Amino acid sequence: MSPPVGTDSGNSPPPRGKKGTKNAPPHGAGIPELAVEAVGLNKTYAAASHAAPRPALSDVDLAIHRGSLFGLLGPNGAGKSTFINILAGLTRKSSGLVKVWGMDIDIDHRRVRAAIGVVPQELNIDPFFTPFELLEIHAGLYGVPTARRRTLEILEAVGLLDKAEAYARTLSGGMRRRLMVAKALVHTPPVLVLDEPTAGVDIDLRRQLWAHVRELNARGVTILLTTHYLEEAEQLCDRIAIIHHGRLAACDTTEAMLRRIGEKELAILLDRDLRTVPPALAQGAVGAACTVSLPAPRRLLFRYRPSQTSIAEILDAVAAEGLTIADLSTEETDLEDIFLQITHAPLDEGGENEADKGTDAGDGGDAHPMVL
Repeated sequence: MSPPVGTDSGNSPPPRGKKGTKNAPPHGAGIPELAVEAVGLNKTYAAASHAAPRPALSDVDLAIHRGSLFGLLGPNGAGKSTFINILAGLTRKSSGLVKVWGMDIDIDHRRVRAAIGVVPQELNIDPFFTPFELLEIHAGLYGVPTARRRTLEILEAVGLLDKAEAYARTLSGGMRRRLMVAKALVHTPPVLVLDEPTAGVDIDLRRQLWAHVRELNARGVTILLTTHYLEEAEQLCDRIAIIHHGRLAACDTTEAMLRRIGEKELAILLDRDLRTVPPALAQGAVGAACTVSLPAPRRLLFRYRPSQTSIAEILDAVAAEGLTIADLSTEETDLEDIFLQITHAPLDEGGENEADKGTDAGDGGDAHPMVL
């Protein structure tokens, strides 16, 4: 079981919420059961000229429990970015109640920002600073006293301690993404939001990032992960919510959500050719409910039921055969199929809302930027 937020577990961050700790997240009155809560949340963007206003979120009710690793799934334009921006104070909601770490974002917006860290999808790192310098600067922007800064500890937590003095421009893509996570942790937030953290990255980097996300969650950080990769949500999240046209279409445990899916296919691309399926895999190493074929010399195709076999079990079985995975993808039943099953409506490809374009029409510039 993950240690609760505010406990010390060896190399974990110092206890949060201690009396006299100036930069500790504001939960001295008691640790809340819900890390994030939305009730009747609505957001409508004003439209240009005579067009009708565009609803981005409609009557969203969502509860994310403390210590959870929660997945918010949906296509581009579904409302994920709008929801995150409201939590971060970048966008004002139209109506409804939103709380972060037990605090109303309208009443305690400054304390809410101290309780949340947001890692955007875009890499916005100054290439001429070192990771150590970047974290020190961001800690200063958050008002963290020098004596309370945990720069080296955070760099160690994300696997960048040996790169502390290297210029950011020399870091690999995966290291830069981990540095983005580190920046969001400088003020010790109990809630961390990861917006599409592995979009456009290869399988090796994706799995490295997954490992770091799991470690942060094990240290007690509540994590909200947005993604459109079903396998990512399946691997990481204990609960999943699906958002569709700004409405919450489903919310359940990952296990229960996967039971709604029938047979799936997982295609694994290898780094070398095979003549036949390895005997152990052919003989059911993954389980009787999973079958495997070799449609191409470097391509293994697994058919399985998510309720009986996990992607992790398949990947472990492939690794046990000494095979190196170059890439993987789910086929047949993907996120769109799940949407079709749950919403009985096709997805609108490319249906961007204003938030996904990076604008907040109608807010009059009153959004409060958050330093990340």
